[in-house]
Amino acid sequence: MECRVLSIQSHVVRGYVGNKSASFPLQVLGFEVDSINSVQFSNHTGYSHWKGQVLTADELHVLYEGIKLNNVHHYDYVLTGYTRDTSFLEMVVDIVQELKRANPNLVYVCDPVLGDHGSMYVPQNLYPVYKNKVVPVADIITPNQFEAELLTGKNISTEKDAVEVMDLLHAMGPDTVVITSSDLPSRLGDRFLVSLGSQRKVRPDGSRTTQRVRIEVPKVDAVFVGTGDLFAAMLLAWTHHYPNDLKTACEKTFSVMHHVIQRTISYAHKLAGPGRRPSPPQLELRMVQSKADIEDPAIVTEATVIS
Repeated sequence: MECRVLSIQSHVVRGYVGNKSASFPLQVLGFEVDSINSVQFSNHTGYSHWKGQVLTADELHVLYEGIKLNNVHHYDYVLTGYTRDTSFLEMVVDIVQELKRANPNLVYVCDPVLGDHGSMYVPQNLYPVYKNKVVPVADIITPNQFEAELLTGKNISTEKDAVEVMDLLHAMGPDTVVITSSDLPSRLGDRFLVSLGSQRKVRPDGSRTTQRVRIEVPKVDAVFVGTGDLFAAMLLAWTHHYPNDLKTACEKTFSVMHHVIQRTISYAHKLAGPGRRPSPPQLELRMVQSKADIEDPAIVTEATVIS
């Protein structure tokens, strides 16, 4: 039976960001994807110049109403990423809630894009909307450490802190939480960063169980755009295939990320030449070239189950 995803994300003409980072890999893995472009830009904003349009909340509502009028608003997943507008975000919540009423099994996957490394890069007024409205209706969230700390009001200095933060996020709504990156020291040395995941499940007898994992990820000395969108899409796909096994879902997801990033950085260095840092156009994700790795990733990143 086919699985249908509504992806509400940014779109760029050139490169792989937002819907283009999510749609192709999901389609490769057999998902039907309906895309609504929250913005339509010539390219991502890491370039020197960009042009384009931003979709308003009213325009989002009009598009959704068109889908409803044709009675084709039946989805198994909703996927959202970066946005800068509170009214747009609130409209997304309204749509998710309506879709969940139609299909109580619908899974909402949210990358709560707020900032990184101690500072926000979206307007401050988005924070309470994410905390009070978005996270409570989400089923899977993929914050980085800064976003997880911001949403819970608790700092992460140790793995125990991270587990407590993930439990706090569970209490807010989502059953699956993956902190995509953190400043915690890796047991493999300073060339690795630590990611952590937690999945809460209800047993047949009604009791709850939680699986928690730690993943050590090799660092790459480059700035990529679109990796967060790809990560959320891959976590959606692999938790769909392994709904009760966060360890395997994370290993598949992080391994896809590794293969795409390694292929991208190798190609970028080849284009840039010896001793030169690659430019934003050279660092566009090598998505099509990674099709085989997306479909069946060789596992290069193993997750460790933690208590």
